[in-house]
Amino acid sequence: MNYLIGIDVGTSSTKAILIDENGKVMLTESEKYPMYQPHNGWAEQKPEDWKKSAFTVIKRLVKNSKLKSSDIKAIGLTGQMHGLVMLDENGSVLMPSIIWCDQRTEKEVDEMLDVFPKKKWINITANPPLTGWTLAKILWVRNNRPEIYEKCRHILLPKDYIRYELTGVFATDVSDASGMQLMDIRRRDWSDEILNRFKIDEKMLGKMHESFEVTGSLKADIAKELGLSKDTLVVAGAGDNAAAAVGLGVVKKNRGFISIGTSGVVFVHTDNPIVDMGGRVHTCCHAVPGAWHVMGVTQAAGQSLKWLRKEIISLGDYDLMNEYVEEIPVGADKLIYLPYLMGERTPHLDPNLRGVFFGLSGIHSKKHMLRAAMEGVAYSFRDCKEVLSQMGINTDEMLICGGGAKNNIWCEIVADNYKSILKKPESEEGPAMGAAILAGVGSGVFESLEKACERIVKIKEEISYNKDNAVIYDDYYKLYKKLHDDLKEDFDLLAGL
Repeated sequence: MNYLIGIDVGTSSTKAILIDENGKVMLTESEKYPMYQPHNGWAEQKPEDWKKSAFTVIKRLVKNSKLKSSDIKAIGLTGQMHGLVMLDENGSVLMPSIIWCDQRTEKEVDEMLDVFPKKKWINITANPPLTGWTLAKILWVRNNRPEIYEKCRHILLPKDYIRYELTGVFATDVSDASGMQLMDIRRRDWSDEILNRFKIDEKMLGKMHESFEVTGSLKADIAKELGLSKDTLVVAGAGDNAAAAVGLGVVKKNRGFISIGTSGVVFVHTDNPIVDMGGRVHTCCHAVPGAWHVMGVTQAAGQSLKWLRKEIISLGDYDLMNEYVEEIPVGADKLIYLPYLMGERTPHLDPNLRGVFFGLSGIHSKKHMLRAAMEGVAYSFRDCKEVLSQMGINTDEMLICGGGAKNNIWCEIVADNYKSILKKPESEEGPAMGAAILAGVGSGVFESLEKACERIVKIKEEISYNKDNAVIYDDYYKLYKKLHDDLKEDFDLLAGL
């Protein structure tokens, strides 16, 4: 029997999954680490924490599985996108990683737009310049930490830093690199025009691969440390959303999913690079060869509840939280939440937006705030759906995943707003499962992504939507959208104080 490992370098923890050649989940492990916010709107993590956690979970899997090292054929990698990892000539980390939700790069986005107009950026990279994406972070370091930039010899994404530590290879894949704004998305390769104009040496970026391709094998000393064979292959892997799509079987046209993770995502597979010239949603290369995907993103989905539970409610029991939310009616007794804790992407592309509870009165309790937060995130998913519909992108099937999807009440709220049946997969390890499947394809354990997904991915539950609730949410959603428009100038004023 052959076995495969999938590693997911997430925002709150690194998760690992061990599956057999039939796709059965044998073991899972996770290891948490902190996020640092030294200033308002900043978000950083230490790559060393990612390495420590990744090695820890791999060791646990190997030890607890009691398998022979030669039985584990390959490792697949996935993780949070856009994070900037800078290494010096010796491969040492130069500074904490500026991660995906960091919003410090507004001036660098303006700099990018001074070089190329928005339309040209979209024509090349399929997306306009964005504060959270990697090129703006590179420019910020160049502008604000020139002594670090001068020492930089390698630029990596989070999962690709783990690859380097495992194999010594500098490489990435098309899906994750799509979020760097350094790629020609249609050609699925680095953009010479952008690299030349911004004076970035392609050698700093590593070799580009399709997601299932083998990038190397474990270094002998690392294999020994982890309890694995030095012949264990490491495949390119994918960004977390593309990997989640593979893990959910979203590898065909008109299939999609909603993910309630730290951030929230509405993701749809496409056979062509369909682009929104307004830049409200993102078009990237899929982990499926010759395919792309379009996704809308809300910056603070699960992050909203995590913040609320930690800083306001001090509630540790998720089951108790669900009981609280069930007690509150649809619309949270006229309390509306705008989930803009970290600015917002779809459809606003505005780093200055901030979270709001609107309509607070003496009748409202912590229970109301919990329900309003869940509803506010659902409204943000509805924003994503509206943009996709305007682009002519519709779905035959939508799945729902992520940590928030374990909460059936939240799933029902999303379904009522999306006005669609949502399907929950049997496996809850979306990105890590996708990484393991990619490892299986790259190592020859699986014949193809499509056939592997047909065999492995199973649906365990369907969540229907309530038509009466959907009608009520229509009115609340209209007000939700109006609140953003009414407060837009005030958010900008606040940012300037």
